Amino acid sequence: MSNADIRGRFIWHELMTTDPDAASAFYTNVIPWKAQPSGMPSYTLWMSGKIRAGGLMALPDGEPAGTPPHWIIYVGTPNVDSTAEAARKLGGKVLKAPADIPNVGRFAVLADPQGAAFAIFTPSPTSGDGVFAGGAVGEFTWHELATTDLDAALRFYSELFGWSKGAGHDMGPMGIYQLISHGGQDVGGIYKARDASSPPTWLSYTRVADAGKAASAVKAGGGRILNGPMEVPGGSWIVMALDPQGGAFAVVEAPRTAKAEGAATAKQPPAAPAKPTPSPPAAAKATAAVPTGKPAAATKPAAAPAAPAKTAAAGAARKSAGRKPVRKAARKAAKKKVAKKAVGKKVAATKKAVAKSSRPKKRSKMRPAATQSPSTRKGSPKGKSGGKRAAARTARGRKHR
Repeated sequence: MSNADIRGRFIWHELMTTDPDAASAFYTNVIPWKAQPSGMPSYTLWMSGKIRAGGLMALPDGEPAGTPPHWIIYVGTPNVDSTAEAARKLGGKVLKAPADIPNVGRFAVLADPQGAAFAIFTPSPTSGDGVFAGGAVGEFTWHELATTDLDAALRFYSELFGWSKGAGHDMGPMGIYQLISHGGQDVGGIYKARDASSPPTWLSYTRVADAGKAASAVKAGGGRILNGPMEVPGGSWIVMALDPQGGAFAVVEAPRTAKAEGAATAKQPPAAPAKPTPSPPAAAKATAAVPTGKPAAATKPAAAPAAPAKTAAAGAARKSAGRKPVRKAARKAAKKKVAKKAVGKKVAATKKAVAKSSRPKKRSKMRPAATQSPSTRKGSPKGKSGGKRAAARTARGRKHR
């Protein structure tokens, strides 16, 4: 690849730390890297297979007091000097003037107008650094800028490196997550940091096979999880963390449905471990549409519809099969209802008869036959005439009185 083709490409990543040996042991357990001497004093290479993924060195003595361990990105340019001058004219700063690294290339360290530090680099023709990240496990695949002015940062980098504005994702109260593209491919994102006191900074994502295992390795190695593992739009899984010395880094796992394509069953995402409340930058990253440049989530093909004839026959069979039990149940219910009604009538009649039989009889107005005199009993031959004679005697008696 010629130097003319490297403009705007993320071509190198470097960790500057307070304890290179401890950092080497930590990262090789989290990311599938091997540490390898570079041939230069106090500089170690991160190797991903046969690919040089980045470098490791102690914080230089010339760094400002209190500078924490950090990763720095290197963006390619065909001419370091002219790019540094262009950055200065666009409102950026030159933190380290252009300089040569024998047999490696020329570089400079800059800061954008908002204060995010980055480096520019032109490889030496004899350096052998002609292989660039292609998105494999162990390689850097995504880059993210948290800044105080999204629009201004986008203008600066677009002018400097020819980056183009991609899609913008509305994250509600957290604002817009703006994708940046290079050569027609999304390579990163820019968003406005919620905490204005946090310095603008770049964060790079390294591809891993399993985000959950990487998170466990971070904790086992003395690092701290800031966020994740969590799934982000597009199906990728990310983890944001701090190494034991305080350097911020991130890893990303490809969409699991894509990795499981062709397998009998898809791998299920592991349960996300408990995580502390993320810092404001991490909270914005949590909903970002990060890591593209990887397989999109596989979509399950729609099941082929059954032939119309089969569908109709199946429907008729289901309909016919459903009628028999319904009709049978209806008849059974009707019979049960009639029987219940008949029983009810019979019970009501029985109750009525019982009530009638237990009701007290009315007493007759006539005296019982035993108390009536023979002469006054109804139907007696002498009853009528005997009564008249008795009445006559009574009348005469009253007259003589």
